[in-house]
Amino acid sequence: MTTTVPARTPDTDFDPAALRRFLAQRFGGSADHFSWSRIGGGQSNPTYFVDFGDRRMVLRKQPNGEILRGAHAIDREYRVLNVLTATDVPVPRPILYHADAGLLGTPFYLMERLEGRVFHDCSLPELAPAERRGIYLGMAEALAKLHAVRPQDVGLADFGRPGSYFERQIARWSKQLHASPGDPVPALARVEAWLRENLPADDGMVAIAHGDFRLGNLLFHPEEPRVIGILDWELSTLGHPLADLGFCCMPWHTAPDEYGGILGLDHSGLGIPTRREFVAHYQAHAVPTAPLARFHVAFALFRFAVIFVGIADRARAGNAASADAARLGPLAGRFAERALEVIGTRDW
Repeated sequence: MTTTVPARTPDTDFDPAALRRFLAQRFGGSADHFSWSRIGGGQSNPTYFVDFGDRRMVLRKQPNGEILRGAHAIDREYRVLNVLTATDVPVPRPILYHADAGLLGTPFYLMERLEGRVFHDCSLPELAPAERRGIYLGMAEALAKLHAVRPQDVGLADFGRPGSYFERQIARWSKQLHASPGDPVPALARVEAWLRENLPADDGMVAIAHGDFRLGNLLFHPEEPRVIGILDWELSTLGHPLADLGFCCMPWHTAPDEYGGILGLDHSGLGIPTRREFVAHYQAHAVPTAPLARFHVAFALFRFAVIFVGIADRARAGNAASADAARLGPLAGRFAERALEVIGTRDW
Protein backbone atom coordinates (compact mmCIF):
# COMPACT_ATOMS: atom_id res chain seq x y z
CA MET A 1 0.00 0.00 0.00
CA THR A 2 1.35 3.43 -0.90
CA THR A 3 0.74 6.64 1.00
CA THR A 4 0.41 9.95 -0.80
CA VAL A 5 2.14 12.76 1.07
CA PRO A 6 0.67 16.20 0.34
CA ALA A 7 3.03 18.97 -0.62
CA ARG A 8 4.07 21.80 1.66
CA THR A 9 1.15 24.06 2.57
CA PRO A 10 1.03 27.69 3.80
CA ASP A 11 0.76 26.34 7.37
CA THR A 12 3.81 24.10 6.97
CA ASP A 13 7.32 25.54 6.87
CA PHE A 14 9.07 22.28 5.95
CA ASP A 15 8.86 19.51 3.36
CA PRO A 16 6.51 16.80 4.76
CA ALA A 17 7.86 14.18 2.35
CA ALA A 18 11.35 14.66 3.77
CA LEU A 19 10.03 14.19 7.29
CA ARG A 20 8.17 11.03 6.31
CA ARG A 21 11.29 9.51 4.76
CA PHE A 22 13.28 10.36 7.88
CA LEU A 23 10.70 8.77 10.19
CA ALA A 24 10.57 5.64 8.06
CA GLN A 25 14.34 5.32 8.26
CA ARG A 26 14.40 6.03 12.00
CA PHE A 27 11.49 3.87 13.09
CA GLY A 28 11.53 1.30 10.32
CA GLY A 29 9.05 0.39 7.63
CA SER A 30 6.90 2.61 5.45
CA ALA A 31 3.96 3.51 7.64
CA ASP A 32 0.57 3.48 5.97
CA HIS A 33 -0.50 6.35 8.16
CA PHE A 34 1.40 9.63 8.15
CA SER A 35 -0.19 12.99 8.93
CA TRP A 36 0.65 16.33 10.47
CA SER A 37 -1.07 19.54 11.49
CA ARG A 38 0.21 22.81 12.84
CA ILE A 39 -0.63 23.69 16.44
CA GLY A 40 -1.87 27.25 16.82
CA GLY A 41 -1.28 29.59 19.72
CA GLY A 42 2.52 29.52 19.91
CA GLN A 43 4.48 32.66 19.03
CA SER A 44 7.97 31.21 19.05
CA ASN A 45 8.96 27.78 17.79
CA PRO A 46 6.62 26.30 15.14
CA THR A 47 4.94 23.21 16.59
CA TYR A 48 3.12 20.34 14.84
CA PHE A 49 1.20 17.21 15.68
CA VAL A 50 2.78 14.35 13.73
CA ASP A 51 1.33 10.84 13.42
CA PHE A 52 3.46 8.08 11.95
CA GLY A 53 2.00 4.60 12.07
CA ASP A 54 0.82 4.13 15.64
CA ARG A 55 3.15 6.85 16.97
CA ARG A 56 1.44 10.08 18.05
CA MET A 57 4.07 12.77 18.42
CA VAL A 58 4.69 16.50 18.63
CA LEU A 59 7.39 18.15 16.52
CA ARG A 60 9.00 21.44 17.53
CA LYS A 61 11.46 23.28 15.33
CA GLN A 62 13.11 26.64 15.04
CA PRO A 63 11.36 29.21 12.82
CA ASN A 64 12.77 29.71 9.34
CA GLY A 65 14.70 32.87 8.60
CA GLU A 66 17.21 34.85 10.64
CA ILE A 67 16.91 34.59 14.41
CA LEU A 68 18.75 36.22 17.30
CA ARG A 69 21.77 34.36 18.58
CA GLY A 70 20.72 32.03 21.39
CA ALA A 71 17.01 32.39 20.65
CA HIS A 72 14.64 29.49 19.83
CA ALA A 73 16.93 27.07 21.65
CA ILE A 74 15.49 23.76 20.51
CA ASP A 75 18.49 21.82 21.82
CA ARG A 76 18.03 23.23 25.32
CA GLU A 77 14.35 22.33 25.28
CA TYR A 78 15.19 18.75 24.40
CA ARG A 79 17.92 18.50 27.02
CA VAL A 80 15.79 19.68 29.92
CA LEU A 81 12.85 17.47 28.91
CA ASN A 82 15.16 14.48 28.69
CA VAL A 83 16.46 15.11 32.22
CA LEU A 84 13.13 15.86 33.86
CA THR A 85 11.47 12.65 32.70
CA ALA A 86 13.34 10.95 35.56
CA THR A 87 11.76 13.29 38.17
CA ASP A 88 8.19 13.92 39.31
CA VAL A 89 8.02 17.11 37.24
CA PRO A 90 5.25 16.54 34.66
CA VAL A 91 6.76 16.72 31.18
CA PRO A 92 6.19 14.92 27.86
CA ARG A 93 8.75 12.24 27.06
CA PRO A 94 11.25 13.37 24.39
CA ILE A 95 11.82 10.94 21.50
CA LEU A 96 14.66 12.30 19.38
CA TYR A 97 16.58 15.47 18.54
CA HIS A 98 17.83 16.23 15.02
CA ALA A 99 20.46 18.98 14.78
CA ASP A 100 21.00 18.98 11.01
CA ALA A 101 19.03 21.85 9.48
CA GLY A 102 19.30 20.27 6.04
CA LEU A 103 16.29 18.01 6.58
CA LEU A 104 13.49 20.41 7.60
CA GLY A 105 15.25 23.76 7.23
CA THR A 106 16.06 24.07 10.96
CA PRO A 107 16.92 21.74 13.85
CA PHE A 108 13.91 20.04 15.43
CA TYR A 109 12.90 17.47 18.00
CA LEU A 110 10.07 15.03 18.55
CA MET A 111 8.30 14.26 21.81
CA GLU A 112 5.34 12.14 22.83
CA ARG A 113 1.86 13.57 22.40
CA LEU A 114 -0.08 13.70 25.65
CA GLU A 115 -3.86 13.86 25.71
CA GLY A 116 -5.14 16.62 27.93
CA ARG A 117 -6.51 20.14 28.18
CA VAL A 118 -4.80 23.46 27.43
CA PHE A 119 -6.33 26.72 28.63
CA HIS A 120 -5.30 29.97 26.94
CA ASP A 121 -7.92 32.22 28.55
CA CYS A 122 -7.03 32.69 32.22
CA SER A 123 -10.68 33.29 33.11
CA LEU A 124 -11.34 29.62 32.20
CA PRO A 125 -14.82 30.34 30.77
CA GLU A 126 -15.45 26.67 29.90
CA LEU A 127 -15.15 25.53 33.53
CA ALA A 128 -17.27 25.72 36.67
CA PRO A 129 -16.04 27.90 39.59
CA ALA A 130 -14.84 24.94 41.67
CA GLU A 131 -12.87 23.60 38.70
CA ARG A 132 -11.27 26.98 38.07
CA ARG A 133 -9.82 27.13 41.55
CA GLY A 134 -8.42 23.63 41.18
CA ILE A 135 -6.70 24.51 37.90
CA TYR A 136 -4.92 27.49 39.47
CA LEU A 137 -3.84 25.50 42.51
CA GLY A 138 -2.64 22.68 40.23
CA MET A 139 -0.53 25.21 38.34
CA ALA A 140 1.04 26.39 41.61
CA GLU A 141 1.82 22.80 42.62
CA ALA A 142 3.45 21.98 39.27
CA LEU A 143 5.68 25.04 39.55
CA ALA A 144 6.67 24.05 43.09
CA LYS A 145 7.64 20.56 41.82
CA LEU A 146 9.89 22.07 39.17
CA HIS A 147 11.65 24.38 41.61
CA ALA A 148 12.20 21.53 44.09
CA VAL A 149 14.55 19.78 41.64
CA ARG A 150 18.19 20.53 42.40
CA PRO A 151 19.93 21.19 39.06
CA GLN A 152 23.17 19.52 40.13
CA ASP A 153 21.30 16.32 41.05
CA VAL A 154 19.94 15.84 37.52
CA GLY A 155 22.96 16.83 35.45
CA LEU A 156 21.94 20.44 34.85
CA ALA A 157 24.58 22.21 36.92
CA ASP A 158 25.87 23.79 33.70
CA PHE A 159 22.43 24.67 32.29
CA GLY A 160 23.03 28.35 33.06
CA ARG A 161 25.13 30.67 35.16
CA PRO A 162 24.17 30.54 38.85
CA GLY A 163 23.86 33.80 40.71
CA SER A 164 23.05 37.40 39.69
CA TYR A 165 20.07 36.06 37.72
CA PHE A 166 17.92 39.19 37.67
CA GLU A 167 20.85 41.45 36.87
CA ARG A 168 21.81 39.31 33.90
CA GLN A 169 18.23 38.90 32.74
CA ILE A 170 17.57 42.62 32.78
CA ALA A 171 20.75 43.11 30.73
CA ARG A 172 19.71 40.39 28.29
CA TRP A 173 16.18 41.62 27.66
CA SER A 174 17.27 45.25 27.57
CA LYS A 175 19.82 44.38 24.89
CA GLN A 176 17.13 42.60 22.87
CA LEU A 177 14.81 45.58 23.28
CA HIS A 178 17.47 48.04 22.12
CA ALA A 179 18.27 45.86 19.11
CA SER A 180 14.69 46.06 17.85
CA PRO A 181 14.29 48.00 14.58
CA GLY A 182 10.75 48.99 15.58
CA ASP A 183 9.56 52.25 17.13
CA PRO A 184 10.71 52.79 20.75
CA VAL A 185 8.22 52.14 23.57
CA PRO A 186 8.76 54.96 26.11
CA ALA A 187 7.01 53.12 28.96
CA LEU A 188 9.36 50.18 28.53
CA ALA A 189 12.37 52.46 28.97
CA ARG A 190 10.88 53.72 32.26
CA VAL A 191 10.31 50.17 33.50
CA GLU A 192 13.83 49.16 32.53
CA ALA A 193 15.28 52.08 34.50
CA TRP A 194 13.17 51.24 37.59
CA LEU A 195 14.21 47.59 37.51
CA ARG A 196 17.88 48.53 37.39
CA GLU A 197 17.45 50.93 40.31
CA ASN A 198 15.46 48.45 42.43
CA LEU A 199 17.41 45.26 41.78
CA PRO A 200 17.18 43.03 44.89
CA ALA A 201 20.32 41.63 46.48
CA ASP A 202 21.26 38.17 45.22
CA ASP A 203 20.12 35.65 47.87
CA GLY A 204 21.83 32.66 46.25
CA MET A 205 18.63 30.78 45.33
CA VAL A 206 19.08 28.72 42.16
CA ALA A 207 16.48 26.53 40.49
CA ILE A 208 15.55 25.30 37.05
CA ALA A 209 13.64 28.32 35.81
CA HIS A 210 11.14 27.56 33.04
CA GLY A 211 11.13 31.13 31.77
CA ASP A 212 7.58 31.07 30.34
CA PHE A 213 5.56 29.31 33.01
CA ARG A 214 1.92 30.28 32.44
CA LEU A 215 -1.45 28.66 32.00
CA GLY A 216 -1.20 28.42 28.20
CA ASN A 217 2.01 26.38 28.43
CA LEU A 218 0.52 23.71 30.70
CA LEU A 219 -1.30 20.53 29.70
CA PHE A 220 -3.85 19.41 32.28
CA HIS A 221 -5.32 15.96 32.85
CA PRO A 222 -8.52 15.44 30.80
CA GLU A 223 -10.68 15.37 33.93
CA GLU A 224 -8.54 16.32 36.94
CA PRO A 225 -7.07 19.74 37.88
CA ARG A 226 -3.59 18.27 37.61
CA VAL A 227 -0.78 19.29 35.27
CA ILE A 228 0.44 16.33 33.18
CA GLY A 229 2.81 18.24 30.93
CA ILE A 230 4.78 21.48 31.22
CA LEU A 231 5.41 22.68 27.66
CA ASP A 232 7.59 25.19 25.78
CA TRP A 233 10.98 25.08 27.52
CA GLU A 234 12.76 27.38 25.08
CA LEU A 235 13.62 30.01 27.72
CA SER A 236 14.57 27.58 30.47
CA THR A 237 17.83 28.08 32.33
CA LEU A 238 19.25 28.17 35.83
CA GLY A 239 17.55 31.06 37.54
CA HIS A 240 15.68 32.35 40.53
CA PRO A 241 12.38 30.63 41.38
CA LEU A 242 10.68 33.98 42.05
CA ALA A 243 11.15 34.87 38.38
CA ASP A 244 8.79 32.04 37.37
CA LEU A 245 6.41 32.82 40.22
CA GLY A 246 6.26 36.49 39.24
CA PHE A 247 5.60 35.46 35.64
CA CYS A 248 2.72 33.25 36.84
CA CYS A 249 1.18 36.24 38.59
CA MET A 250 0.89 38.39 35.46
CA PRO A 251 -2.79 37.51 34.75
CA TRP A 252 -3.88 39.28 37.95
CA HIS A 253 -2.29 42.45 36.57
CA THR A 254 -3.39 42.29 32.90
CA ALA A 255 -6.84 42.64 31.34
CA PRO A 256 -8.77 39.96 29.39
CA ASP A 257 -7.84 41.58 26.06
CA GLU A 258 -4.16 41.60 27.07
CA TYR A 259 -3.27 38.00 26.30
CA GLY A 260 -6.14 36.63 28.40
CA GLY A 261 -5.53 38.25 31.77
CA ILE A 262 -8.08 38.45 34.59
CA LEU A 263 -7.62 42.02 35.85
CA GLY A 264 -11.00 43.61 36.54
CA LEU A 265 -12.94 40.33 36.71
CA ASP A 266 -14.88 39.05 39.72
CA HIS A 267 -12.31 36.52 40.96
CA SER A 268 -14.44 35.34 43.86
CA GLY A 269 -17.51 34.79 41.69
CA LEU A 270 -15.44 32.96 39.08
CA GLY A 271 -13.84 30.73 41.70
CA ILE A 272 -10.34 31.98 40.84
CA PRO A 273 -8.01 32.41 43.83
CA THR A 274 -6.56 35.82 44.54
CA ARG A 275 -2.94 36.43 43.68
CA ARG A 276 -2.06 36.20 47.36
CA GLU A 277 -3.87 32.84 47.67
CA PHE A 278 -2.08 31.51 44.60
CA VAL A 279 1.32 32.59 45.92
CA ALA A 280 0.56 31.14 49.36
CA HIS A 281 -0.38 27.79 47.80
CA TYR A 282 2.88 27.73 45.83
CA GLN A 283 4.88 28.58 48.94
CA ALA A 284 3.11 25.85 50.94
CA HIS A 285 4.45 23.26 48.45
CA ALA A 286 7.77 24.84 47.45
CA VAL A 287 11.29 25.05 48.79
CA PRO A 288 11.31 28.15 51.05
CA THR A 289 12.19 31.37 49.24
CA ALA A 290 12.09 35.09 49.91
CA PRO A 291 8.64 36.71 49.60
CA LEU A 292 7.36 37.63 46.15
CA ALA A 293 7.82 41.39 45.66
CA ARG A 294 6.51 43.88 43.14
CA PHE A 295 9.96 43.80 41.53
CA HIS A 296 9.42 40.19 40.42
CA VAL A 297 6.05 40.90 38.78
CA ALA A 298 7.27 44.13 37.17
CA PHE A 299 10.26 42.23 35.80
CA ALA A 300 7.94 39.54 34.37
CA LEU A 301 5.76 42.15 32.68
CA PHE A 302 8.84 43.91 31.29
CA ARG A 303 10.24 40.72 29.87
CA PHE A 304 6.94 39.68 28.31
CA ALA A 305 6.63 43.16 26.79
CA VAL A 306 10.04 42.69 25.17
CA ILE A 307 8.88 39.31 23.86
CA PHE A 308 5.94 41.11 22.22
CA VAL A 309 8.42 43.54 20.67
CA GLY A 310 10.21 40.53 19.16
CA ILE A 311 6.92 39.10 17.89
CA ALA A 312 6.18 42.40 16.13
CA ASP A 313 9.67 42.41 14.62
CA ARG A 314 9.22 38.88 13.26
CA ALA A 315 5.80 39.80 11.86
CA ARG A 316 7.34 42.69 9.92
CA ALA A 317 10.11 40.39 8.69
CA GLY A 318 7.56 37.80 7.57
CA ASN A 319 8.84 34.87 9.64
CA ALA A 320 6.51 34.94 12.67
CA ALA A 321 5.37 31.57 14.03
CA SER A 322 1.75 32.73 14.29
CA ALA A 323 -0.63 34.46 11.94
CA ASP A 324 -1.78 36.74 14.76
CA ALA A 325 1.73 38.09 15.42
CA ALA A 326 0.97 41.51 13.93
CA ARG A 327 -2.04 41.85 16.24
CA LEU A 328 -0.07 40.86 19.34
CA GLY A 329 2.89 43.17 18.76
CA PRO A 330 1.14 46.29 20.15
CA LEU A 331 0.72 44.52 23.50
CA ALA A 332 4.32 45.50 24.28
CA GLY A 333 3.22 48.99 25.22
CA ARG A 334 0.23 47.80 27.24
CA PHE A 335 2.32 45.35 29.24
CA ALA A 336 4.83 48.12 29.92
CA GLU A 337 2.01 50.27 31.29
CA ARG A 338 0.86 47.39 33.49
CA ALA A 339 4.39 47.10 34.85
CA LEU A 340 4.31 50.79 35.75
CA GLU A 341 1.01 50.21 37.57
CA VAL A 342 2.59 47.41 39.61
CA ILE A 343 5.56 49.62 40.40
CA GLY A 344 3.27 52.41 41.60
CA THR A 345 0.75 50.38 43.59
CA ARG A 346 0.60 50.66 47.38
CA ASP A 347 -1.45 47.49 47.79
CA TRP A 348 1.03 44.64 47.71
